[in-house]
Amino acid sequence: MTSDVAFVPLDPRGAILGDEVYAVLGEAILDGRLAPGERLRDVELAVRLGVSRTPVREALQRLERCGLVEVAANRWTRVSTPDESLLAATHEFIIYTMGNAMRMALARCSAEQLDGLLACIDDLIAASAADDSAEILRVSARLFTTVTYASGNCMLQSILEESEFGLRRNLYGWRPHVQDPAERTDMYRVFRDAVAARHGDRAERVLRLQHGLG
Repeated sequence: MTSDVAFVPLDPRGAILGDEVYAVLGEAILDGRLAPGERLRDVELAVRLGVSRTPVREALQRLERCGLVEVAANRWTRVSTPDESLLAATHEFIIYTMGNAMRMALARCSAEQLDGLLACIDDLIAASAADDSAEILRVSARLFTTVTYASGNCMLQSILEESEFGLRRNLYGWRPHVQDPAERTDMYRVFRDAVAARHGDRAERVLRLQHGLG
């Protein structure tokens, strides 16, 4: 039985209802309201969300593709168990992808979008100076999303939208590669200077070095 998790009923008139159900269930898995191994029954979830079974089924299929849900045909659908071995591979994927996205973004983004990137990096600098690993990870995720949309590449955006929950979950336990706060913060400042100057190659090199992928 699906646990008695409190969900706010969704507006069934919404044109993007399927996306809303996907977001609600994905966040519930990430924050532990839906625990690893927990059975997920579309009928129960639909009742508690105030929607039909169709958007719930679609959301569960999408969550299966990004690894948060596992299905045994005609037996069960349940929350998957996090795999710690995926952390290194996920980190590598994100850094190389972000580097490429940064090159595209700096070549074509608007001045307003560039300001958004710099604002994220300023928050990273502050989090690094405070030696707050959790905040560094949170702001880095925001930067990844901001860079992806600033790149203007619709395929990259689509991949991010479909993999976001899996990437976030796989990064549990992440710690900065550069442990010294002063050294790490200085590298973020160099990174910011490269982004501000729209030097895509340099920004990508600094990003990779900072994460041990130089």
